[in-house]
Amino acid sequence: MKILLATDGSKNALRAVRQTVKLVAELKSPSTVTLISVHDDTALRHAERFVGRKAVNDYLRDLSEQDLADARKLLDKAGVRHDMVIRTGHVAAEIAAAASEGGFDLLVLGSKGRSGLKDLLMGSVAQRVGELSKVPVLLVK
Repeated sequence: MKILLATDGSKNALRAVRQTVKLVAELKSPSTVTLISVHDDTALRHAERFVGRKAVNDYLRDLSEQDLADARKLLDKAGVRHDMVIRTGHVAAEIAAAASEGGFDLLVLGSKGRSGLKDLLMGSVAQRVGELSKVPVLLVK
């Protein structure tokens, strides 16, 4: 099974990683996991004029690598083969697009990330991914 695992480094995202580890163990068939981290670069577009696109990209890549670090450790410890993808743009749309483009069988993500009040006003990333994805979605609480 080919699994796309979205993470933002939050506790809920790490629960999704742990659930994916269990799922892979229960499947008892060759499975690969691809971690994905997406950061919205909209707010930083203005900064590009002052610091340049490369500096913004480097900053977002550093954030993504921090978000992925604990998930990678958990997968390594469990012996689950994985790779990672880092993207920028609208978070839910990029996750759903990556799942579809990559031919994944399943998309896994935590049901609530970091956004709190923002979720209340605009809806959660998990909700939007569920609406946009053409790939089955497993939300982990």
